[in-house]
Amino acid sequence: MNMQAMMKQVQKLQRDMTAAQEELNNKEFTGKSSLVTVVMNGKKDVKSVKIDAEELEKDDIEMLEDMIVVALTDAIKQIDKETEETMGAFTKGMPNIPGLF
Repeated sequence: MNMQAMMKQVQKLQRDMTAAQEELNNKEFTGKSSLVTVVMNGKKDVKSVKIDAEELEKDDIEMLEDMIVVALTDAIKQIDKETEETMGAFTKGMPNIPGLF
């Protein structure tokens, strides 16, 4: 393979990676616990937090705080997993060259 063809292939790979990352950034992930639902985007920005107030009693604030942490952690794990699956497809079998991508 000549250098020009290899550079075109690398440029295409970079475009594909950028498009995949943008798609992940715009996707919404929903983390849930028993009383709390959290929606985040792929950049891990919290978009919304919903609390099932009907199930909440006045003395449950500490439990609610814990549920928010659980829901956020759930959403972050989903984002990390999908990011690894999506972006890992681009780097399978490639040598680790710092600064290449």
